[in-house]
Amino acid sequence: MSTTFEQLKLLISQMDILVSVHGYDELANDNLTVSEIIDSAASGTVIEDYPDYHKGPAVLLLQNDKNSLPVHVVWGIPKGQSRPAVIVTAYRPDVKLWSKDFKRRLKK
Repeated sequence: MSTTFEQLKLLISQMDILVSVHGYDELANDNLTVSEIIDSAASGTVIEDYPDYHKGPAVLLLQNDKNSLPVHVVWGIPKGQSRPAVIVTAYRPDVKLWSKDFKRRLKK
């Protein structure tokens, strides 16, 4: 289990959340809402864990939108801080770049 994801789930449950500017742009590009990303975060699956990322610990989650379609979301916690949970980016995974279950990157 990812320690980062556990910390993020607690912050999300407390609604201690920030959406990055890039995150808002990417949500808009894929017609996603912040609320549907927040609502499905706790049931997300950790695809990649970045506990030592230079901007702070982060995870790539496979989540679902309101129509149960797959969405990848990078959640992070700012370096040197314990809060908030930050939606760094969110996007619909490209079938050409990911396995059929969207859990593994395909080799180029």
